[in-house]
Amino acid sequence: MGDIIRIHRERREPEPLWREVLGRKLRESREEQGRRLVDIAERAGISPQYLSEIERGRKEPSSEMIAAVSGALGIELSRLLGGISADLNRRTIHRSAGPMLMAA
Repeated sequence: MGDIIRIHRERREPEPLWREVLGRKLRESREEQGRRLVDIAERAGISPQYLSEIERGRKEPSSEMIAAVSGALGIELSRLLGGISADLNRRTIHRSAGPMLMAA
């Protein structure tokens, strides 16, 4: 019989949800501009509570909502989405693939 080989597996942090990265980017942008949540929500035509939930990654906003919030922040939608994509790519590159067994 063959030997049993134990493989130590690293505990990896789960990948963030897209809505969590979106919310983080929106909050960072708003705070960098020194703007209040209530003001951005009003400009975007949504409630401050809903914007807060988006920023915390609790809600999955529609494309219309994302466009409204990015417009209220004065951010081009392509720039916002590019930043989200870059963040997700950085996480993927820095994650280790972990151990792998291959059968012959």
